Amino acid sequence: MTKREVKFGTRRMKRLTACTAVFIALFSLYTLAQAADTRTTEAVWYFAVSGDSRNCGDIVMPAIAEKVLADKAVFYWHLGDFRAINDFDEDYRQAQPKATIAAYQSGAWPDFIEQQLGPFGNLPVYLVLGNHETTPPKTRAELLAQFADWFASPVLTAQRLRDDPHDHVLKTYYHWIERGVDFVTLDNASSEQFDDAQLRWFAGVIQRAAQDLAIKSVVVGMHAALPDSLAIGHSMNDSAQGTMSGRSVYRQLLEFRRQTHKQVYVLASHSHFVMDNVYATTCRRGNPETILPGWIVGTAGAVRYRLPADTGGANVARTDVYGYLLATVSATGDIQFQFKEVKPEDVPEATRQKCSEGLVRSCFQENAAQNVHQGPVQPPSCP
Repeated sequence: MTKREVKFGTRRMKRLTACTAVFIALFSLYTLAQAADTRTTEAVWYFAVSGDSRNCGDIVMPAIAEKVLADKAVFYWHLGDFRAINDFDEDYRQAQPKATIAAYQSGAWPDFIEQQLGPFGNLPVYLVLGNHETTPPKTRAELLAQFADWFASPVLTAQRLRDDPHDHVLKTYYHWIERGVDFVTLDNASSEQFDDAQLRWFAGVIQRAAQDLAIKSVVVGMHAALPDSLAIGHSMNDSAQGTMSGRSVYRQLLEFRRQTHKQVYVLASHSHFVMDNVYATTCRRGNPETILPGWIVGTAGAVRYRLPADTGGANVARTDVYGYLLATVSATGDIQFQFKEVKPEDVPEATRQKCSEGLVRSCFQENAAQNVHQGPVQPPSCP
């Protein structure tokens, strides 16, 4: 081999070595990207939420349950108003046409457990008090006795004692931590809430969440929306105590987000429609830092209400629909919400066998109320 051939071979070998190094580097980056994608995909998880299943919940909730299970949600969160209590639910009346009002009020909650919670099977369900859960003759004490299996579940009991080993009192408000997200259930089912005890408890939960580096975001669920939302006419603004205490909670959540840079989401029902961005009222829209991401999803079977006059801050605003929010939680704790509608054809066959086609049609096509809870468009000034 000549010197020229040796020199040419050396240059060629160097080029091949350089190409090989580039290939290996690119392949390594591709492998790392694929691994990151896999980790991200595996870290994504789901939960479902809706509320207000009175009136036609025995028909709508089994359909919601079937779809939530298919979505592989980790849990379902019910935001209150299980049964009407003040009068017969339409589905209950058809199933028990001869029942007296006393028999109905006695059997309404067992009916809810069997017909509406039963279809979820072993999927964890978390319950929130609605105002119809405190409608006479019902009381919070009776509710805690009836639903003790839910309010004193192993997950909630363990969290309560982890927060305070001496706290052995069962409450209608609670929280639990799931995969880095702190889920906080509040009780604003009656006009004297939030009371001082609940506010103290909430302040402690938020303080611990701020200090816990493992918590990436906070989701607060309740029945009535916090004050000064787009649904102000049917919210915590309905009472002086609700307005004052609700504004306190809103301010604490804003301050928590500002100081920790963790995400905050606020979920409610009470108004029987679905709407997003409900805290983007006219007086807040010029200052996005004062707006908390908020949804109203009262679409689990109750008579449908009209939308408020002002829906300008909302991207989603629909009534005369049933369904639930499917929440997609990322590895960073960011949450995206999608409304998933439930239609008549989604009602399971087992449910259809218990009721008439006329009732199914009535629930989906006629279960509406006109001009309900419009209220003022917004408060006179931003609090």
